[in-house]
Amino acid sequence: MAKKKFKRFDVKAQSTESFGISAYIIVDKKTGVNYLFASAGYGGGLTPLLDKEGKAVVTNTADYAREAAEYEQQD
Repeated sequence: MAKKKFKRFDVKAQSTESFGISAYIIVDKKTGVNYLFASAGYGGGLTPLLDKEGKAVVTNTADYAREAAEYEQQD
């Protein structure tokens, strides 16, 4: 049986506005860092999501660590 691949990034939230503008909050499951991805038409951009003090927003990775361990145990 094929081993399932661990998906490093998780889409935490998404929003689609008029004129095809989309925004996503994406979490890196290994580091916990949150990113903002925005796209419109053929363009898009990715940046770390920052709090009011200018520091990166970091999500607790405990739940993601369990998920990653389960994938690593599969053979």
